Amino acid sequence: MTPADRADRPPLHLAVALDGAGWHPAAWREPLARPGDLLTAGYWASLVTEAEAGLLDFVTFEDSLSLQSMRRLEPDGATDQVRGRLDAVLIAARVAPLTRHIGLVPTVIVTHTEPFHTSKAIATLDYVSGGRAGVRVRVSSRPDEAAHFGRRAVAVTEPRDAAFLDTVTGLFDEAADYVEVIRRLWDSWEDDAEIRDVATGRFVDRGKLHYIDFEGRWFAVRGPSITPRPPQGQPLVAALAHSTVPYQLVARSADLGFVTPHDAAQAAQIIAEIRALEADAQQSTGTGTGTGWPGTPLEPRPGAAVLADLVVFLDEGAGVAAARRDRLDERWGRAYRSDAEIFAGTPGELADLLLDWQASGLAGYRLRPAALPHDLAQITRGLVPELQRRDAFRRGYEGSTLRQLLRLGRPASRYAA
Repeated sequence: MTPADRADRPPLHLAVALDGAGWHPAAWREPLARPGDLLTAGYWASLVTEAEAGLLDFVTFEDSLSLQSMRRLEPDGATDQVRGRLDAVLIAARVAPLTRHIGLVPTVIVTHTEPFHTSKAIATLDYVSGGRAGVRVRVSSRPDEAAHFGRRAVAVTEPRDAAFLDTVTGLFDEAADYVEVIRRLWDSWEDDAEIRDVATGRFVDRGKLHYIDFEGRWFAVRGPSITPRPPQGQPLVAALAHSTVPYQLVARSADLGFVTPHDAAQAAQIIAEIRALEADAQQSTGTGTGTGWPGTPLEPRPGAAVLADLVVFLDEGAGVAAARRDRLDERWGRAYRSDAEIFAGTPGELADLLLDWQASGLAGYRLRPAALPHDLAQITRGLVPELQRRDAFRRGYEGSTLRQLLRLGRPASRYAA
């Protein structure tokens, strides 16, 4: 690759998605696995510090409101896989003081939680991490999760049922309103609302705290927040999307979109669809790609950065990773399948794939380690040095906040005069 080629290529962003002992159901049985430590702070701290040593942009933490299940809408009753997990936001908050640069993006199930609570939890995470917080919003259509709360009924529908699309569309429309509420709450304190003037006895300028007065189909939230505006102004909002309806959420509301193409051509098609949806959202609101609000101008939000998800089995040596995948499949008793593309090979081969797919317009990748800590170490100690040798990845952290790492500006409060 020539110097001109390297100069023309945008920076590659890399993240890892952390979940239990890894994404393969039999990963907890691997020799390096630590199943006895999954519910300890030290386990998660060790994974995130390893990711930071590899200069990764951010980590995401999976979460749910029911036991993990291989079935889409109900528990599977499995006893040979990891079941039970810690709260993702609390894990991120625990790990934050132990790290300095890497972004922390916990998952929140927005279908059954209140946006006010999430807004102050993620704002708090942004403070304790020094501006490295984000949130991945996720919807839930599972009746067993709804049963934990008793406030709404969720009908069991199959993907081919006529009611399925209506149900899914409603959940994602609700999620878009949810994001709008948390964004307004983050802005409800102007940046200089805290005066802290001992001489005059004034701690807060009450004129710089704003009611958000949001009223919609699902939420009526007056505000303001009880937490001052976060260090990033707006922590990053992310969403995983597999089809048009969730692509609309990414286009309308998210800073980061995680997608699941199976080749470069499909990645290009997905990105084109998201960009078209962003243009439609901007045209319909006249206020950028987010949803608007009466009488308040909104600077256009940059298009969402789109990252491809990949499940990775990584080892040095031809065929070693594929053999390990086969061994894990045999232990589980069936072949592992995923919504995302599954890669088994060497770090060099994965680097080839990542750079090939990048030409489709992807901003980067969220890699799902098949087995922890093995595949995470292969990413940080094998893949990252390989990309650095090709001048395709940073050699040091650039910036102190997650927005700076992803080269996103800090937005002004929509309520500031």
